[in-house]
Amino acid sequence: MHHVTILGSGKIGSAIAKLLHRSNDYNVLVGDIDSQSLDHLSALVPVNTSVIDVTDEAAIAEKLENQDCVVSACPYWVNPGISRAAAKAGVSYFDLTEDIATTNAIRTVAEMSSDGLVFVPQCGLAPGFISILAHHLCSYFERLDEVKMRVGALPQYPSNKMKYNLTWSTKGLINEYCNPCDAIRNGHKIEAIPLEEVEYFSLDGINYEAFNTSGGLGTLCETLDGKVRTLNYKTVRYQGHRDLMAFLINELRLSDQRDLLKEIFERAIPTTQQDVVVSFCTISGWRNGRFEQISDARKIYPLNLYGETLSSIQISTAASLCAVVDMYLNGKILQSGFVKQEQINLDDFLANRFGRYYIETSKMSQNPMLYID
Repeated sequence: MHHVTILGSGKIGSAIAKLLHRSNDYNVLVGDIDSQSLDHLSALVPVNTSVIDVTDEAAIAEKLENQDCVVSACPYWVNPGISRAAAKAGVSYFDLTEDIATTNAIRTVAEMSSDGLVFVPQCGLAPGFISILAHHLCSYFERLDEVKMRVGALPQYPSNKMKYNLTWSTKGLINEYCNPCDAIRNGHKIEAIPLEEVEYFSLDGINYEAFNTSGGLGTLCETLDGKVRTLNYKTVRYQGHRDLMAFLINELRLSDQRDLLKEIFERAIPTTQQDVVVSFCTISGWRNGRFEQISDARKIYPLNLYGETLSSIQISTAASLCAVVDMYLNGKILQSGFVKQEQINLDDFLANRFGRYYIETSKMSQNPMLYID
């Protein structure tokens, strides 16, 4: 029986707790400052709960005694402290952050921690699964040209001018729309401008747009530096969304008033469980002297699991993290210290009991995983 502490009992933290508990191989403790949220979770699934301030490193370290690992499903800005508490307690650490500065802070903690522990940030959808997938597809080429990664969590039934509903952290969304974006252009690492470089494409007869956002590449810029001409990540939305965001964030300068922007979003834009995750990854390069391209396109839909519907962003994010934790605890991840998502083997990930949800909940393109023999 593996002993895992999950900090954060929101939509994603609760989904992680449910998946791990229902596997019957995990003893799960969920910690949060919100006792009502914990009571709601424990009424649905019999996990252990504890009221804890996730900014109190000493209290976290005490709670982590005799645990195998800790998972942060908390806002990105508290994760460095949680990782320090994990290092102090001598347990491995996993999170879902897309924030670049937070990831760098956790790398520093990992470098100073004792041998045998792992620190694995960015274990969600993007970064996370998309990084694992893109790096795997790169392995089919002798020389790379372009790596393009496109991901979006969208309402299935858009009904407002923005063609968007809230499906996850509003602060995380604003962070992605406002912060500089890592990329490689003409073989050089750059910081691209968020919301810019708009492109348009169709998938299954539906028109989408994609534009620069921060954090989705994870550590791939570092890993592929000097190996690729072009590398970028863009968020997928229905056409027209980007122009409205650019008006609010750039022309009205709400990038300087992010708390106000968060309040506007949460008062005006409803949440939805009827969502769809669109994932589109295209790699081009040379193999056997030929210039070729391969792509993976999929849509992930909500899943009814154990009598409860999990949204597509819940299942895709939670399943990715659970798969990585499960692989580590079962000896499929042998690295120590700071672990990048692209160091995780895709075949092992998809064969995992949690990673398989990326196959079972997906509607894939005609040639979803175009392996070249």
